[in-house]
Amino acid sequence: MTNVRAISASSATSPLSPSTIPRRAVGPDDVEFEILYCGVCHSDLHTVRNEWSAWPTVYPCVPGHEIVGRVTKVGAAVKRFKAGDLAATGCMVDSCGTCGSCREGLEQYCDTGATVFTYNAPDPKQTAPVTYGGYSKSIVVKEHFVLKVPANLPLPGVAPLLCAGITLWSPLKHWQAGPGKKVGIVGLGGLGHMGVKFAHAFGAHTVLFTTSASKVADGKRLGADEVVISRDADAMAKHVRSFDLIVNTVAVSHDLDPFLNLLRRDGTLVLVGAPEHAHPSPNVFNLIFARRSLAGSGIGGIAETQQMLDYCGAKGITSDIELIQPGQINTAYERMLKSDVKYRFVIDMQAL
Repeated sequence: MTNVRAISASSATSPLSPSTIPRRAVGPDDVEFEILYCGVCHSDLHTVRNEWSAWPTVYPCVPGHEIVGRVTKVGAAVKRFKAGDLAATGCMVDSCGTCGSCREGLEQYCDTGATVFTYNAPDPKQTAPVTYGGYSKSIVVKEHFVLKVPANLPLPGVAPLLCAGITLWSPLKHWQAGPGKKVGIVGLGGLGHMGVKFAHAFGAHTVLFTTSASKVADGKRLGADEVVISRDADAMAKHVRSFDLIVNTVAVSHDLDPFLNLLRRDGTLVLVGAPEHAHPSPNVFNLIFARRSLAGSGIGGIAETQQMLDYCGAKGITSDIELIQPGQINTAYERMLKSDVKYRFVIDMQAL
């Protein structure tokens, strides 16, 4: 076991500050890598401030699950990585590996509930009470959960692909967004801007829904064919019963019925944003009378995350980011609460 520098919170009300955390020794199937960049997800803020009652925070808390770095050491059984390689880790670092979902490459849905998240999850290696994330100098991860990074992409823009990217890639692929499909993305933040980029790249007619008129131009720059102000009832009415798929990225409790009304028969509204408080229950008749579906989707499996990274490498797709220094993290959290970022903060962990 070694001790490494990190940024952690000691309580729900304390600021993030420098600290030291333990990392386990490299085992036979482990990869150790120096963390170069780590994205800042809204989930980090929710967790640090203990805002999810279903997932209480254990302190000290070291967030970060959008991690890009360079391999420093590998275990004797590791085959895909060597020292000096670029590497990445997203939202998971382990699962049971044997259930139906894990065997299908959908480790995030592990049927036994054994998915181990990158931070604030019980640590199966018992190095610490819970796992510690990417706001740190280095990390040790089982090889299966380590991803290869396309060498042609700028590394800071790759980091958010490990959460924001795969969270939108997975439902867009699962519900077959592509040519001939009309796809809506609700919200233009860290998740939503990747949804617009991917839906456009897949060839779908892409419509961005936003409450802010100031985001219209940026939505179109990112690839939206149309931008609809969701508070404008007339603008929404023009799209009634026309969407095959709408992916809702908003992490604040709100009325889902206006978006359900826009689905054609057999259309699907997929929720990927995780609000602090539950959404109001939708009107069941909005589902019944058009055989519509209300669904959820969580990140993506390791195989599809690698597929996404390879696709981004081929297409030159990365996240739009603002690079910050470790000492700016508390200011970044306050700005994130005000939606004052385009569209993801990424910490330069080399400066820690």
